[in-house]
Amino acid sequence: MSEAPPPTRYRVAVRELCEFTAKQGSLDLRFTPAPTALEGMAGHALVAERRGEGYRAELSLSGDYQSLQVRGRADGYQPRLRRLEEIKTYKGRLQDQPDSHRRLHWAQAKIYGWLLCQQEGLDELEVALVYFHVGSQQETLLSERCSASELRLHFEQHCERFLAWAEQELAHRQARDTALQALQFPFGEFRAGQRQLAEAVYRAAQGGRCLLAEAPTGIGKTAGTLFPLLKAAPTQRLDKIFFLAAKTSGRQLALDALQALDAPGLRRLEMVARDKACEHPDKACHGDACPLALGFYDRLPAARAAAVAQSGALDQARVRELALQHQVCPYYLSQELARWADVVVGDYNYYFDLGALLHGLVQANQWRVGLLVDEAHNLVERGRKMYTAELLPDSLAQARRSPAARAHPALKKALDKLARAWRALDKAQAEPYRVYEAMPEPLLSALQACSGAITEHFSEHPAESDAALQTFYFEALHLGRMAELLDSHSLVDLSRPATAAMAGNSTLCIRNIVPAPFLRPRLEAAHTSTLFSATLQPRPYYADLLGLPETHAVLQVGSPFDAAQLQVHISRAISTRYPDRRASLAPIAALIARQYADQPGNYLAFFSSYDYLQQVAELLAREQPQLPIWTQSRRMLEAERQQFLARFAEDGAGIGFAVLGGAFSEGIDLPGRRLIGAFVATLGLPQINAVNEQIRQRMQTLFGTGYDYTYLFPGLQKVVQAAGRVIRTPSDQGVLHLIDDRFARPQVQRLLPPWWALDGG
Repeated sequence: MSEAPPPTRYRVAVRELCEFTAKQGSLDLRFTPAPTALEGMAGHALVAERRGEGYRAELSLSGDYQSLQVRGRADGYQPRLRRLEEIKTYKGRLQDQPDSHRRLHWAQAKIYGWLLCQQEGLDELEVALVYFHVGSQQETLLSERCSASELRLHFEQHCERFLAWAEQELAHRQARDTALQALQFPFGEFRAGQRQLAEAVYRAAQGGRCLLAEAPTGIGKTAGTLFPLLKAAPTQRLDKIFFLAAKTSGRQLALDALQALDAPGLRRLEMVARDKACEHPDKACHGDACPLALGFYDRLPAARAAAVAQSGALDQARVRELALQHQVCPYYLSQELARWADVVVGDYNYYFDLGALLHGLVQANQWRVGLLVDEAHNLVERGRKMYTAELLPDSLAQARRSPAARAHPALKKALDKLARAWRALDKAQAEPYRVYEAMPEPLLSALQACSGAITEHFSEHPAESDAALQTFYFEALHLGRMAELLDSHSLVDLSRPATAAMAGNSTLCIRNIVPAPFLRPRLEAAHTSTLFSATLQPRPYYADLLGLPETHAVLQVGSPFDAAQLQVHISRAISTRYPDRRASLAPIAALIARQYADQPGNYLAFFSSYDYLQQVAELLAREQPQLPIWTQSRRMLEAERQQFLARFAEDGAGIGFAVLGGAFSEGIDLPGRRLIGAFVATLGLPQINAVNEQIRQRMQTLFGTGYDYTYLFPGLQKVVQAAGRVIRTPSDQGVLHLIDDRFARPQVQRLLPPWWALDGG
């Protein structure tokens, strides 16, 4: 494929241009109710419908100014009136809208106005802002009659403010692409299997396809996916590469690989959660409360310029340093820099969540992006959590006791009405758990009315801060949004603790079980995507649940390890099923002690629960007091996790007890003598309970494989991930004990890595 010529024009969306040139003053993130995406689309559609025949909605416009190409979609145009409309949906009171928002809206509308005048050959135009209240469905129209020359001057003024930046960005893009074309793999020879992975990622980028790549631990998947996608970026005209990780360790591996690749001038940005980046967690996010929000947009240009001019990674520490130098908020500086970075490293939620920042920027700017999804087996469960919504009784109770509810009768009335509807539903349900065909209408109606009342309250009292009310409101809004999107991918259920003394203590949940309908559009929005992991078997399971496009490619890289490196023993005489747990304690403790006596060193022992691991650890400590033991505890802090891992020293010896599927069963690297063996005392199967049985039934209906999709495949995936901690390099040697008679079953062994040589044990 021939190389694409370097761009001669910098393309910018109208909104992006105006946000760069027209935003001024302080950062103000005091909560103000806003329409959902569906409410916004419905509002735009209703306004267009009211305009009648001849109205032109979603009008594509573009225009050039020197090396700048400005493009976008105007909301609507009425040729008969020569009126261009910029439609903004809102909640609350229009008079409370900040002046900075109004200036931004006018800036956008008038740029669209000039682009339309240029396209249609108009000498004048009425430019209108149409504010549509999604509750009352009333319109407020503000308009100005402008000559084409006035609109052209407005357009050129904004372009002039952006032009120097655009030319700098064009030069950066050309230099970046030149550097990437010359980029060499920095680690010498590819590892076994790594070249095969890299070639598949490159081919997927060339073909604009999605790739599902299973590649074993230890071959260098992070560098093996980043390098080929960087090499493909110039010819495929990729604007951005997003490396999405499930855990902090995955982000760090990506940052380290990017540093080693050392592409000159490549802007590498790490995005972190707000609570980890906030400098003043005790202050509200607005200029009246936080010094880093005061005048944020006035100081942002200098901070932004300094960030893109510096060499090296814009990791969390560097972004914080730059932000404090310029007295701006580090978290919101990083969000701004996402527009100008070449590679963004962050959590899954930055692209796949309902309101994900990166996906929103892709849509607004029509970027061509390449996605790399690390440890993609985690995306099934993470996706489910993103698209699950719960209404918790404690949240409603605290909202009803909040100062706002006590002070405002209308608000209290709406919250009380919702509580009564909830209690009535709870009381009518005899069983502790029940699945409903849809959201119960009386409760949904009360929830919508309550959300509306809280919206009105926040709109009328924007300065009031009420954390309990706001927490409940966000839960209610998310539940309402998921109710709008409800389909066979999710369950509606009501669960009540068996010990509940009265109605009203239930939890209402819209429980997503198949995230595919939400994830697929995000994957399709990318030019190319690679989802990779060491455990992606069986492939149809991941294709079905992750919503991979029909044309996706598949790669399975053979292991660079051989059976001689890992002794795998199956304990056929031990059952770890729940009824057999007590009887299993002594045999498991004896097995661990015997293995340690035969070959002292560092081992990890994985169990299905904290209680189970504690029982075995206590028994082993009593019977073998000389054996060093350390255990994972519930809700360990980061420092405690590091202390746990530090015990696995090269010259150390002992047994670390951990929960399967927890922090120590994947994403950690203990090569050589730091870890010489593992015990896995469980198949990792989820508990059989009312919720999982409903999931099994739905999976059976959708895919015809209810038990496997609900229990067997997720459990064995955790086992393989945990066992993968033992052999990390071609020189490692180790032992693995699979403790349960079910590991001897053919249907279980088919899901284990083919290079393992299984022994009866």
